[in-house]
Amino acid sequence: MVQSKIQDLIRKEVEAIQNIPIDGIMEKAIDLIYQQVHQKSGKVIVSGMGKAGQIGVNIATTLSSTGTPAIFMHPSEAQHGDLGMVQENDIFIMISNSGKTREIIELEYLIHRIFPDMKIIGLTGNDQTDLAKFSDVTLYTGHPEEICPLGLAPTTSTTVMTVVGDVLVVLMEEKIGFTKEQYALRHHSGYLGSKARGDE
Repeated sequence: MVQSKIQDLIRKEVEAIQNIPIDGIMEKAIDLIYQQVHQKSGKVIVSGMGKAGQIGVNIATTLSSTGTPAIFMHPSEAQHGDLGMVQENDIFIMISNSGKTREIIELEYLIHRIFPDMKIIGLTGNDQTDLAKFSDVTLYTGHPEEICPLGLAPTTSTTVMTVVGDVLVVLMEEKIGFTKEQYALRHHSGYLGSKARGDE
């Protein structure tokens, strides 16, 4: 019984991944990041609340380790001085499954008050909300149902957002021709550093 339930939950998560829209929008996001970061010397700033924020940290740190400078900015801390990190040629990735997260909506207003032309990529499970409307590019996850029995705890939604983030990172690596040698320069310690240098 338990094994059957586990298989069913995994199946639903796999189906959610398979149903992520492949609509050509990702290419626009890649081109926009390349333009702002690799041509204009800006950086990626990723922001999200709660579980979405935890995914944002992963996206930012993985982008940085693979040749695209990125930081994570907590949307609440942004209202207490962290907006000072933002520079003219940066680009934001804002993450909210609902697309309605108050702190994210407020962050857009605060950013554009300082930099009216700041580019924003939205990562969301709802393409009909404010986040989607004010984003220059919207990465839509397909809005899968949560496998949480209450339909509340972020489960399936965080899985698909993680996958979209991974795809974004890999495509950026390929776009800039990132090499193992360059990875080693950014990842000196640990097993991955040794592997990148060929020590393993």
